Amino acid sequence: MTNEAGQADVDELLFADEEIGDELDLSDGEQEPWLLLIVDDEKQIHQVTRMVLHDFEFAGRKLDFLSAYSAREAKQLLQEQPNIAVVLLDVVMEVEDAGLQIVRYIREELKNQAIRIILRTGQPGQAPERTVIMEYDINDYKEKTELTSQKLFTTVVTALRSYRDIKTIEKSRVGLEEIIKSSASLFELQSLKKFASGVLTQMTSIVNVHKNALHCSFAVTKGVEDIYILAASGDYAASQDARARDVVPIDVLSEIEQAFLLRRSSFSADRFLVYFQSKMGMENVIYMNGFQELSEWERYLIDIYSANVSVAFENLYLNEELESTQQEIIYTMGEITETRSKETGHHVKRVAEYSRLLALKYGLSESEAEVIRLATPMHDVGKVGIPDAILNKPAALTPEEFEIMKTHANLGYEMLKHSNKKVLYAAAIIAWQHHERYDGTGYPQGLKGEDIHLYGRIAALADVFDALCSDRVYKKAWELDRVLELLRTERGKHFDPQIVDLFLNHLDEFLQIKEMYA
Repeated sequence: MTNEAGQADVDELLFADEEIGDELDLSDGEQEPWLLLIVDDEKQIHQVTRMVLHDFEFAGRKLDFLSAYSAREAKQLLQEQPNIAVVLLDVVMEVEDAGLQIVRYIREELKNQAIRIILRTGQPGQAPERTVIMEYDINDYKEKTELTSQKLFTTVVTALRSYRDIKTIEKSRVGLEEIIKSSASLFELQSLKKFASGVLTQMTSIVNVHKNALHCSFAVTKGVEDIYILAASGDYAASQDARARDVVPIDVLSEIEQAFLLRRSSFSADRFLVYFQSKMGMENVIYMNGFQELSEWERYLIDIYSANVSVAFENLYLNEELESTQQEIIYTMGEITETRSKETGHHVKRVAEYSRLLALKYGLSESEAEVIRLATPMHDVGKVGIPDAILNKPAALTPEEFEIMKTHANLGYEMLKHSNKKVLYAAAIIAWQHHERYDGTGYPQGLKGEDIHLYGRIAALADVFDALCSDRVYKKAWELDRVLELLRTERGKHFDPQIVDLFLNHLDEFLQIKEMYA
């Protein structure tokens, strides 16, 4: 350095302490330091740089120094530390253009456009400034002889300011991409709980969650008598459906209750609560903490996202209300059929739940299993066309009467087949094929094996199991062991063997359903 006073200061510092640790200790609550990489084959350059900048601070953050003494070491550090903000880079090291090779490596291979590269050289003739500035994507060029203590300080501040602004722009772009992507996916999440979990995940990606902070987030809903958890993060992730007061920390619960009371959102330095109310009167709150103080831009992103979430909540509640109404209509139709045949209406509910569980065990998606659950209650809807004398005959049917009874499968199919709705289409298939047998001896079509639709094969076992376990006008309920023995005997004959195995292997779960709707 040409400034003699500055050089003297540096020499004095070097004499006092030649070895400086590579890392700065962070006190509790202090922000992460800026990472500065020194790349030079002269050890003294590293020591001088550290001494001059040892008490450096910018935007409330100190410097953490990394050292590389060759291009190979520099590349390794650049790979391991993607958050390096500034590189002080020597041109001539193991080869004359080693520094320039690193510039190309950063920009072209690592695709890192944010890091600020300050080229400093003791041999300017090897890398003329005009040529280097025009041909290489660097941000500053300094001869080592001109870098006084003050100029080095100024250069680093300027570089960090540019890096900070670039990262802010980049984060804003990523945030907007998250908003667009997240908003598009919101309407694909049909379950309220899945939706709430997705909202928490996406909001976490929008805000800057501090890696050392104790982070937690909750999506809660206000019930008639209490507040319940729809979704949660971290240690609370398994708390779905629990009462908030049994799980949520008392201070957090107090803030959530306040949000419901005041019916408004609130933001503070390290947490926020977003309040939603649907037109149907349903109320929800999203709580999140553990991030660095939100910038005005991040607040704006959350506001945009929350507006979309609010619309999605509204649509989800309307959809659930519609599905609930449809389900009640379907169950009522099924129960009318069962009541007419003097059998318990709970039969249709049990068969529906057995079928759903079998579908899931078979590997079908939750959405398809739900379609089967909604459709199965109408499996015997065709019985509305069977005369009472046959339907409720307390004795065995004659062959002629049985032929009339068998027509209920075709009648049910004809009643339901005209709809293009998923549930009614599935109901038509089930009504038509739930009396087919795996060995081909069933009715009405005599289908065999996998020619029988999977929905029909599932409903067949569910229907027979429940019918045998229940009192009917023509028989008393069988003992469970007798029913299970029949299922084993009819494996591959009446029933799909894979479905029989699934049922028997998970028998406890099916018996729970049986007890629930006893």
